[in-house]
Amino acid sequence: MTPSRAQGQPGNVRRGRRPAGEDTRAAILDAARTEFSAKGYDASSLRAIARLAEVDPALVHHYFEGKAALFVESMSLPANPSFLIDAILAGPREQVGERLAGTFFDIWDSPQGRERLVALIRSAVSQEDAARMLREFLVREVFGKVALSMGVPQPQLRAGMAAAQMVGVAMMRYVIGFEPMVRASTEEVVALVAPTLQRYLAGRSD
Repeated sequence: MTPSRAQGQPGNVRRGRRPAGEDTRAAILDAARTEFSAKGYDASSLRAIARLAEVDPALVHHYFEGKAALFVESMSLPANPSFLIDAILAGPREQVGERLAGTFFDIWDSPQGRERLVALIRSAVSQEDAARMLREFLVREVFGKVALSMGVPQPQLRAGMAAAQMVGVAMMRYVIGFEPMVRASTEEVVALVAPTLQRYLAGRSD
C-alpha cells in the first residue's frame, strides 16, 4: 500500500506562516530593516513587513506598537520618539522648543545615544536609502507631529526646517566634532537651539 501524502512524505510538508516566538520577532525585525531600506519609511507598511517575514500581520502588532516603534527597534534607536513627543506636547506651548531640544540633546549626549546617532548620520550621508529613511521618519513621526499639534501653517515645511536644524547641530557636535560645540554643555546648546525650534514649530512666543 502506498503511503498517503498526509502520512508525512517530504512532498507534503506544509509551508505556512511562522508561529510566534523569539525567532518570529527576530524575523520581523530583519524584514523591517529590509523593507525600510528598500522603500523608505513612508512607503513601508506593516502588512508588507509581515508578508516578507512570513508571519500573520497580527503578530507584528503583537510585538510592536505600530510602525514607528518597529522602526525604532529595527534601527536600534536609543529611544522611541512617540513617547517623547507626547511628553513634549504636554507642557506649555511657549516652551515646546525648549522641551524638544532638551529632550533630544539629553539622549544624544548619553554614550549610547551618541553612538547610535553618529551611526545613523554617517549612514544617511553616504547612502541615499538611509538618508530617505531618516528624513521621512524625522519629518513624519517627530517634528511633523509637533508642528501639526501646534496648528501652524505649512507644518511639513516647518517640520523639515526643524529637522534640518537639529541634524545640522548633531552633525557639527557629534560627527564633525567642531570643538566649541563639543565643549558646550547640553544647557548651552539647548538655550541656543530652542528659540529656533520654537519659531519653526509653534510660531513666535512673544
